[in-house]
Amino acid sequence: MNIRPVFLFLALLAIASFTASAQTKPYTAADYDAVLTAVFPEDGPGATALISRKGEVVYHAAFGKANLEHQVEMRTDHIFRIGSITKQFTAAAILKLWEEGKLSLDDDITKFLPDYPTQGQKITVRHLLNHTSGIKSYTSLERWDAQEHRRDLTPLEMIDSFKDEPMDFAPGDEFRYNNSGYFILGYIIEQVTGQEYGTYVEETFFQPLGMAHSSYDRTQNILPNRANGYGAGESGYLNAPYLSMTQPYAAGSLLSTVADLHTWYQAVVAGKVISPESFALATSPTVLNNGKTENYGFGWSLSEIEGSPAFGHGGGIHGFLTASTFLPEEEVFVTVFSNCNCNNPNGVSNKLAAMAIGKYQPLVAVAVSDAWLEAYVGNYELMPDFFVMVSEKDDQLVVRATGQGEIPLTAVGDHQFANEAVGIKIRFNPGAEGEVPTFTLFQNGAEMEARRVDE
Repeated sequence: MNIRPVFLFLALLAIASFTASAQTKPYTAADYDAVLTAVFPEDGPGATALISRKGEVVYHAAFGKANLEHQVEMRTDHIFRIGSITKQFTAAAILKLWEEGKLSLDDDITKFLPDYPTQGQKITVRHLLNHTSGIKSYTSLERWDAQEHRRDLTPLEMIDSFKDEPMDFAPGDEFRYNNSGYFILGYIIEQVTGQEYGTYVEETFFQPLGMAHSSYDRTQNILPNRANGYGAGESGYLNAPYLSMTQPYAAGSLLSTVADLHTWYQAVVAGKVISPESFALATSPTVLNNGKTENYGFGWSLSEIEGSPAFGHGGGIHGFLTASTFLPEEEVFVTVFSNCNCNNPNGVSNKLAAMAIGKYQPLVAVAVSDAWLEAYVGNYELMPDFFVMVSEKDDQLVVRATGQGEIPLTAVGDHQFANEAVGIKIRFNPGAEGEVPTFTLFQNGAEMEARRVDE
C-alpha cells in the first residue's frame, strides 16, 4: 500500500521524456550494477533487483544490507514487504471469482456489507477496483497515526473505522487512489470464499505457481530471509515503526521476493492466473462518468517508458518501497525492492527498464538564470489537500510535497526540470510578465497540472 504518496503520488511506473539520445549498444550487468550502487550503498539499507526478457532472467542482484544491526548482507532471496503491489493479487482474486460466477463487478458493495452507509450512492466492486468509489481512504485520515498503526483489528473493525466518513465524490466521478477500497475487496473475497484473505491468496496463487517465498505478512511468525525495514532519522537510519499488518490487509500486507514477483508477472501475462480477457480488462484505462480516462485499470497502473507501453505497480509501507513494471512490446520485466523508506526504487526501476529496451536517455543539465529560478519558487496545489512547495537552495530548485522530504531538481531544458533517481519531470508554464501560474508534472505516462496558490 502507499501510506503516503511517494513523490508524486503512487510511485508506480515511468515518466515522459524531454530530450537526449538513447544508447544503442547492449547494456551489461556492470552497467546495471552502477545504477543501483549509486542509490543503494554497501553500508546502508539495500535492495534487490531483477530484469527479464521474454521470460528469461538476464539480471538478478542484491545490494547493501538486509539487517544493519547484525550487518547481514542483502541477498537476492531476501523477503520484503511489497506494499501496494498486493493490490495486483487482490484484483486478480476478484476477477477470478468473477470468472467463476461467484460475484459480479457491478455488484453493489451492500451485497457483501449490508449495513455499509453508501450515502445514497451505488458503489460497485468495479469502483473499488479502479479507485473511483469516492470512499475516504483511511490512510489519509489524520487519526491514522503512529498509535493507531499498532492496533490489531478485524476486517470489520477496520471497515467500521472509516465507513462513516463523508464521501470524497460521487462514485465514478473521479479517480483517487484509495486503500479503503482495496481493504473492502479483501473482505468481499473472504465473504465469497469462506477463507481468510491471506489463506486464499496463498492457496490460490502462491502455492500453485511455486512462489515459495511469498505469503501474507503474519508479523509474529519466524520467517527465514526476512529483510528488516528502515527509515531515515536526523542522525542516521532508524528501524521502521511498528505497523499491525491487519491494517494494510488486502491493500498492502503481502510479502515476496523479486524472483517470486517475476514468476507472478509471467504467469499473469501468460493467462495462467486469470483469462486473457480478464487481464485485458485489468490493464485497460478507467473511464470516468464524464468520459475522461485514467491510466489505471484493476490493480495495474498503465504507463509508458520512453514511448513503450508499460503496466505495473509500486508500493510504499513502513520500512519498504517497491517498484515493478512490464513492457509488453519488448516482453521486458523489471522490479526493484528497497528495505528503506529513504531509498525510492521507482526512478531506478524506470532507468533500468529504459536501458533494458535500449531507450535510456541520459539527462543533460542546462543553465538557468537567477530571475527564472526566483520566478519558479512558490507553493502549488497538485491535488485536493496535496501541495508541492518549490524553493531554491544553493542555486538549485528543490521541491517538497505534502508529508515528504526535499527532492532536488536538475534543469534539463527551457522551464524543464527532472530528478532521475525519483523518476519525475516538471515543466513550469510561464504566463504574462514572467509569472509562473502553473507547472506540469510528467509521471506514469501522464501529465498533471499544479496551480500556484497563496499558501
